[in-house]
Amino acid sequence: MENNFSVIIVEDARLELKGTEEIFRTEIPEAQIIGTAMSEAELYPLMEKQLPHLLLLDLGLGGSTTVGVTICARVKKEYPSVKVLIFTGELLNEKLWVDVLDAGADGIVLKTGELLTKNEIHSVMSGRRYVFNQPVLEKITARFREAVMRDAKRRKSLIDYEIDRYDECFLRHLALGYTKEMIAGLRTMPFGVKSLEKRQADLISRLFTEAEQRGTNVTRLVVRAIELNIIDVENLEPDE
Repeated sequence: MENNFSVIIVEDARLELKGTEEIFRTEIPEAQIIGTAMSEAELYPLMEKQLPHLLLLDLGLGGSTTVGVTICARVKKEYPSVKVLIFTGELLNEKLWVDVLDAGADGIVLKTGELLTKNEIHSVMSGRRYVFNQPVLEKITARFREAVMRDAKRRKSLIDYEIDRYDECFLRHLALGYTKEMIAGLRTMPFGVKSLEKRQADLISRLFTEAEQRGTNVTRLVVRAIELNIIDVENLEPDE
């Protein structure tokens, strides 16, 4: 990459656009802003006139929070050489972040904290993927920690309560609303209904104290399995 590069900014808030242009002027003078657009309709004629090295793209335009994802996907398909860095105030809608990364965005910078810095711009321009500023990294780290701790608790429960794959399959399908007759018909479960009833009783004896066992039904068993992370509620899928 050459030291100088061109940029198009897509931003529909005039005050924020002026602030972004000022960041480039003072902090990233090697970037030449060759155009600005406030809508999807304004963007494509600019790109046909002169293709930028970098598209700095807001996700929310004209009241829509998803148009930025559409723009990103189209730009990456039609102009794969163009880097796309998302610069957005969508602080809470993390699903949008996932959608725009799936659409091919090279990174996401939230309009909070340090805002836009030279580091993010140059990281994207040097070919790095998944460039994020501190607020995004903090959320990713928190989610990663939650996932790791959840998996660790699940592994511990599987060992502590001697849960085998048939126990997990049985509990998972009970959580999905399957009857014992339906579970007995699964290819992954080589047991009849009577055997499943015995397995249910055995699970109750393992997961509950003797005092708790009285009156425990299927619903309470499933809830207990979820509490112990034996069932992963975020990946609750049935077998064939």
